[in-house]
Amino acid sequence: MSNDAVLVTGAAGFIGFHVAQRLLQAGRRVVGLDSINNYYDPKLKDARLSLLKNDPNFDFVKLDLADRSGMKALFDKHRFPVVIHLAAQAGVRYSIDHPHAYVDANLEGFTNVLEGCRHNDCRHLLFASSSSVYGANTKLPFSVHDNVDHPISLYAASKKANELMAHAYSHLYRLPSTGLRFFTVYGPWGRPDMAMFIFAKAIVEGKPIKLFNHGNMRRDFTYIDDIAEAIVRLIDHAPKGKDAPGAAALDPGTSTAPWRIFNIGNNNPEELMKVVAILEKEFGRSAIKEMLPMQPGDVPATYADVDDLMREVGFRPSTSIEHGIAKFATWYRDYHQL
Repeated sequence: MSNDAVLVTGAAGFIGFHVAQRLLQAGRRVVGLDSINNYYDPKLKDARLSLLKNDPNFDFVKLDLADRSGMKALFDKHRFPVVIHLAAQAGVRYSIDHPHAYVDANLEGFTNVLEGCRHNDCRHLLFASSSSVYGANTKLPFSVHDNVDHPISLYAASKKANELMAHAYSHLYRLPSTGLRFFTVYGPWGRPDMAMFIFAKAIVEGKPIKLFNHGNMRRDFTYIDDIAEAIVRLIDHAPKGKDAPGAAALDPGTSTAPWRIFNIGNNNPEELMKVVAILEKEFGRSAIKEMLPMQPGDVPATYADVDDLMREVGFRPSTSIEHGIAKFATWYRDYHQL
């Protein structure tokens, strides 16, 4: 494969699959990397991959991010001009009991990606961060120009670390890098550990839905097609770095190095109870609701300020929760043959 291919890590994952699909539809060559681990049912990952493999411009590599020599060989072979790094150990709650999984994938693995980009003249690294980095922040909407120094889960800390690691490489080696803080992504082919999938499964099976903080939660639910569109638009907007700021004017979201952070969220937080009501309507069944207190590592509300994304690429996510859930429910019924 020629060296014009885009590397998409986590290509068998939820966001990686959609981004790879979107790039292939645009005629780009894609190398998809995934370890196909068993964090959730690998059958879902295999099903996503089987669709990507139908395209002759897609090449799959099964590889663990933490495999230093394997990652070096991959980068040396392809010299990717663009890397979209979406592979990670995901999940806030899983990080409470399985911390080493986050160190291996999100810290060691990301270091291998950074080294691959550094030594092979990558023109733009785009990498997944998370709205969870806002942690204990209470000012809404969440802005990339606010400090995020108080993570409340190891998952969030690992994503904040990724942003800092990328900044160091951007500063030292002039590696253009863009961090993407995703807000509660949902849609067809979603992950089984995410709220939308968990709620749908419980409603269909007549089992209780656990609603934490007694259901008083708001989330900036962001439809997967909007996420993919934003990422693809940002590919050709590699950061160049800005002029040196005056004293005390350092900005958490930009830098003199070629490094930027963007929120990708719907800019419209939804009440969790409204989401449950729409799912009940879509599946024609009532949910059994189990009201519980707040969980460790969780926050009551997320809300993305996406003005920077709009200024940079002329796009803001805008799929309504009603339309997005309808599309998700249609896929869910089809995939599970309901």
